[in-house]
Amino acid sequence: MAATRHIPHGIRYSLTLHEPYGRRILGYDNAHAIKPPGRYKFAGTRLPYDHRHRHVSDKGVPYAFRDAHQLLADFFSEVDHVLKEVQAP
Repeated sequence: MAATRHIPHGIRYSLTLHEPYGRRILGYDNAHAIKPPGRYKFAGTRLPYDHRHRHVSDKGVPYAFRDAHQLLADFFSEVDHVLKEVQAP
């Protein structure tokens, strides 16, 4: 994919982890910009597209994309962390 203003690294991605019943419990993606709080607070600024979601209602927090290798390492590291939380008594 060619680099664009919203995806400067030229990689479009969506990585998700779901519980057995289908509810997303973790996600990393760059499919949309993060909607900032407030109506006009960030007018004219570049909104981050690279972000992660920690639960279904999470609108996303910025993710500092470096490269595909680091993305996968960060995602699977967090998968391990989430699975430990879910399995904890």
